[in-house]
Amino acid sequence: MKQCLIVDDSRIIRQVARHILEDLEFVAEETQDGVGAIEFCRNRLPDLVLLDANLPNVDTPALLRRLRTLSADGRPYVLICTTENDPEMIAAALEAGADEYILKPFDRALMEDKLRDAGLMTDSS
Repeated sequence: MKQCLIVDDSRIIRQVARHILEDLEFVAEETQDGVGAIEFCRNRLPDLVLLDANLPNVDTPALLRRLRTLSADGRPYVLICTTENDPEMIAAALEAGADEYILKPFDRALMEDKLRDAGLMTDSS
């Protein structure tokens, strides 16, 4: 099974994402901040990080650059989650190392499409 780390300061968003991802046969773990994300990824690099673009007290591009130093093989796939459709913020996140973005609120179908496009799911998943 593929592993995912959900990084969001909202407990409700983490629960919804976890439910969707586990339904899609991912092993999901959670943290509410950037420090927890780096610590988790240092110990066990997941296949996917679902990262809130607006964590309190976190410079998201800096966090993304730091995540990218943890692996030479392009893992983890980082999917930025945002409530804002701000092209500059999205561009900055992609430039700093995010692979794709998804707008909140998301649902199972949208998540599945993003993960299938990323190659993290197949038709048999």
